[in-house]
Amino acid sequence: MTDKKVLTIQDISCMGQCSLTVALPIISACGVETIILPSAVLSTHTGGFTGYTFRDLTEDIPGIMNHWEKESIRFDCLYTGYLGSITQIEYVYDLKKRVVKEDGLLIVDPAMADNGSLYYGFDDAFVAQMAKLCGSADIILPNITEAAFMTGCELRLEGQDEAYVQMILEALAKLGCKKIVLKGISFEDDKIGVVVYDCAEKKAEYYFTEKVPKSSHGTGDCYAAAFTGAMMQGKTISEAAKMAADFVVDSIKKTDDGHWYGVCFERALPMLVTELNK
Repeated sequence: MTDKKVLTIQDISCMGQCSLTVALPIISACGVETIILPSAVLSTHTGGFTGYTFRDLTEDIPGIMNHWEKESIRFDCLYTGYLGSITQIEYVYDLKKRVVKEDGLLIVDPAMADNGSLYYGFDDAFVAQMAKLCGSADIILPNITEAAFMTGCELRLEGQDEAYVQMILEALAKLGCKKIVLKGISFEDDKIGVVVYDCAEKKAEYYFTEKVPKSSHGTGDCYAAAFTGAMMQGKTISEAAKMAADFVVDSIKKTDDGHWYGVCFERALPMLVTELNK
């Protein structure tokens, strides 16, 4: 086991099994010290709940960053999830420069869209800035919708083939990132997967799992957290991508039909830990 420290910046949705309430337990279960930087606090996530409370914490970020820098606190990895504004994106650059080790990783999950649509409150200007942030990252974890929006490529949620995916990968690589894990790839109705792409070597590696016929909130966050934890434990990017995919599938399978607001990832944590320790 390693003694790595991961800093993750994203919101806290108190109820809903997403963002920091997913990242903190999953990365911690991987045996990695997890430091959180909340970008906002919501009573619930926004997918299906109404009347939720929201408090923006953007103004608190500089003070927290200043304190960490004063205390000479440094992190081995900065993993970004849902960022609520362009200002928060800009703070990520400062965090990377000021509190991440010189050889530390920047992992960006551009959590801003899915199923063909941007999340509420985002626009083209935000997409452009997120694409710029992805260009500075070591590893990015977009889904197919986010990838299409950031590159201006045609969005195909169905009817994908390797030629189409290769086009998306090459367009993402032009942003400037080093490696890509593209999610939501499907060439067969009963299979879904990811593709790992090394931008320097121009090499793509696919991994498919069964497609569980259930749509769930927070699976992207579960994937990103498990992936980051596995990377910090010394797994290769391909190993981490596969472990995270298997973890999400197991989480969905172990979620009751009436549990609509997220997945019961807690029930799948033993499987993830077992795989990490092999």
